[in-house]
Amino acid sequence: MVRVITYGTYDLLHHGHIKLLERAKALGDYLIVGVTADGYDMTRGKINVRQSLVERIEGVKRTGLADEIIVEEYQGQKIDDILRKRVDIFTVGSDWAGKFDYLNEYCRVVYLDRTVGVSSSEIRSHSHELKLGLIGENPVLEKFTGECACVNGIEIEGLYSQDNNFSLDGVKCYHDYNDLLDNCDAVYVISHPTYHYRHIRQALMSGKHVLYESPLAMNAREAAELINLAEQKQLVLYAGIKTAYSTAYSRMMLLAKSGAIGDIVSIDATCTSLRETPLDNPALLSHTWSSICGWGPTAMLPVFQLLGTDYAGRQIITKLSPESDSFDLFTQIHFLYPHAVATVRMGRGVKSEGELVIGGTKGYIYVPAPWWKLDYFECRYENPNDNKRYFYQLDGEGLRYEILSFVKAISDKSIHYVSRAITLAISGIMEDFARGNNIIKI
Repeated sequence: MVRVITYGTYDLLHHGHIKLLERAKALGDYLIVGVTADGYDMTRGKINVRQSLVERIEGVKRTGLADEIIVEEYQGQKIDDILRKRVDIFTVGSDWAGKFDYLNEYCRVVYLDRTVGVSSSEIRSHSHELKLGLIGENPVLEKFTGECACVNGIEIEGLYSQDNNFSLDGVKCYHDYNDLLDNCDAVYVISHPTYHYRHIRQALMSGKHVLYESPLAMNAREAAELINLAEQKQLVLYAGIKTAYSTAYSRMMLLAKSGAIGDIVSIDATCTSLRETPLDNPALLSHTWSSICGWGPTAMLPVFQLLGTDYAGRQIITKLSPESDSFDLFTQIHFLYPHAVATVRMGRGVKSEGELVIGGTKGYIYVPAPWWKLDYFECRYENPNDNKRYFYQLDGEGLRYEILSFVKAISDKSIHYVSRAITLAISGIMEDFARGNNIIKI
């Protein structure tokens, strides 16, 4: 019996996949099909796979061509599978020609001609084309446009900025916001937070989906109005806190909520950066995000997700810039809950260790700096032998996962990673800060 093995993602199964499987089947008597796991696909850069692993396996099964289906979960598994399954022939599409020649040591390698003009990537791209407008003048936009290229189906339509000197290479500049809205399906808003309400409301009124960098608005009333408006118009209004979309962060939160470290009693989150801040230039400062605006949503995210937004009390301590009474160089917020406490620290003019520590009655979770680019964390216990380390791939600092989640939300109404309650709580803190409610200035 000649045993043949092949591998693939098999997302949105099409006739090209079927033709390839038919050719693979014809090479021998017994066909083994390896379907790549979601996590492994992400390590290979395939972040926008539309179907789940179960759906993709079912698709292969329905073809009736596979005698056996296995799951590919890690690099190097092909060698292991070939040896364990006593495989005679490894085959894959010709677009991989030469890539698997190293397997000739273990079996015969055959590259099959692929069906020209069809691929899952093309199907995903053409079926979900999204013209995206960019709003703002933040340097993050350079990274954002680069990360959009990693997600199928996105076309950058253009940029609208209130700073006429700001531009992006290869991106059309619009001097009228309405003109940009007329030519796009959705917008990414990263203008200064004081303009978010106006820019987001205008986009929603024009029937456009919105991805925005948190905070949504500078007060809870305006934030609630925008959320309600999006719901009325059946549009996606998506919070862009990139940390929330990373695999490591999601797994960490699940562990914490599952009781792995017992009851959560304390959370400490620090986010700081020392970047050149134009404090002596009012024009540039008007576009620059302060400490609480730039870092606050990220720092508060794990607190509100683990402890909730119904805190019993809070205190804000801040150090304002001498040049501006609205720009904080450093801010620390203490949250008091009935059975827990939390402290978040944010700085644009003060540098500190950017760690996240979640303390519980059985142990604690430790995330080293910079924790907001989370790809690794530890669960630590009284007995060091019980400690566990967790590693996850993070590409593009997390932005591509945020973009992908937004695109999916538009097509299939996926769950929001940042809840309405958290969005309103963040905007409420911004309002308290602006009004000077219960604030100590140092």
